[in-house]
Amino acid sequence: MIAFEYIAEALFYAFMILTFMGGFMAVRSRMLMHAVLGLAVSLFGVAGLYFHLGSPFLAMMQILIYVGAVCIMIVLGVMLGNTPDQLFSEKLSRRNMFLALAACSTGFVTLFIAIQQTKFAPAAEKIGDMSIRFIGENLLFKYCLAFELISVILLTAIIGAIILARGGREEVAK
Repeated sequence: MIAFEYIAEALFYAFMILTFMGGFMAVRSRMLMHAVLGLAVSLFGVAGLYFHLGSPFLAMMQILIYVGAVCIMIVLGVMLGNTPDQLFSEKLSRRNMFLALAACSTGFVTLFIAIQQTKFAPAAEKIGDMSIRFIGENLLFKYCLAFELISVILLTAIIGAIILARGGREEVAK
């Protein structure tokens, strides 16, 4: 029994490190594809944390929804992003680097102190039926219209981005 607790704790820390390292890679990379890869790694780490916390349905939805979001980000990034020549011509000054580091450090310390001083209440008992079958039936029947509307809004956003990107390229070509 004790060995399983150690394995569970090791998995939790592995997912946590995967999430932070993916986020660091996404923020720190200079190339779009590396940033997208870092974001995907970070989101898979979050899905692993959901799975570890006992919610496999939420973990699968995390992967399904955010992998789709990452694909949309790639499309928008390729259409609207900077070329590598433009990217390397813009250099960060030491002052901006210092300000960014100070802002991030302040946010991290504030968040760390807030977490340390918070008294977390134990989880409430399960209310009602929250099985995967119940959630799936509600998503397919009760909330079907909401998901259809969200897909139409996302499609409209993608088409709008394509139109904006095409208009910008035509102006540059003239």
